[in-house]
Amino acid sequence: MMHEFISFINNIIINICQFLATIVIFFGVINSVIIYSKDFFLRRHNFGAMKRSRLEIGNSFSLGLSFLIGASILKTILAPTWTDIGKLAATILIRTFLNYFLLRDIESIFEKPKADKDMKEDK
Repeated sequence: MMHEFISFINNIIINICQFLATIVIFFGVINSVIIYSKDFFLRRHNFGAMKRSRLEIGNSFSLGLSFLIGASILKTILAPTWTDIGKLAATILIRTFLNYFLLRDIESIFEKPKADKDMKEDK
């Protein structure tokens, strides 16, 4: 009885995490397109628009991946088999690598304008 209740609550939380990941990624994509479109049509091919849009979509993908990792962990929390644990480890590994490279790209976008500004000040 208690195991069924915990399993029921666990499934609800898993669905909430997956729903939140979908919502975060969806709105991130929409917001990214809006940012890019506004700058593209109003400022005529501004490179900054692409940077801001990439930052927006990168941040939303990173947050969405974090929710999905949480959901994957919760899926295997109750009576996992070794196969489940192996699948979870592979899923977490892949999603963690994706998240790492996304965050690294986001940081490089932030660092580049700062480096450009420092170079201009040196001249």
